[in-house]
Amino acid sequence: MEVVIRPYEAKDANGYLAMAQDLWQEYSRQELLDLQDATNEERQMTLMAVNQQEYLGFMIVSIRQDYVEGATRSPTGYLEGIYVKAGYRKTGLAQKLYEKGETWMLAKGCTEMGSDTWTWNKTSQAFHLALGFAEENILVHYIKKINRKGENPS
Repeated sequence: MEVVIRPYEAKDANGYLAMAQDLWQEYSRQELLDLQDATNEERQMTLMAVNQQEYLGFMIVSIRQDYVEGATRSPTGYLEGIYVKAGYRKTGLAQKLYEKGETWMLAKGCTEMGSDTWTWNKTSQAFHLALGFAEENILVHYIKKINRKGENPS
C-alpha cells in the first residue's frame, strides 16, 4: 500500500470531515469545517494521508504567536490534532504525518512544538510521550456567565 502525505486540497473536504467527526465527536460539522477553513492561512496547515482507495488520516499543525505553555520561544509550532483510521493505527502512519508537520514547522522558523489533550485521554497522552513530548502542566479551565445587576444572563 503506497501512502501519500500531502497538503489538504478542496477535494479532500468529505474525507477530512468524516475523520474529524470521528476524532472530535463533541464538535458540530460546521465547527469542524471552520477549523479546516482556517488552514488556508499562512500559519496553519492540514496534512492528509491517502492511498489510491481512501483517506487514512490527517494532521493539523499551526504556528502560534501567543503564549504556549512551557515554550521558551515564539513563534511556537502547535499540534492541533492528528488522526489515523482504526485499521491503519500502529503502522507508523501517525509518525509519518508528525514528521511532515514538524518539517513544515521548522521551515517556518519554529524550534519548539506544543500540544494538548484532555486528562481522560490516556491513549493520546501515551502517543505524545512516544513522540518525545514532555508533560508541561495540567490545567483546568473554568467559565462563569456574568451580567449587570438586574439583568438575566442569557
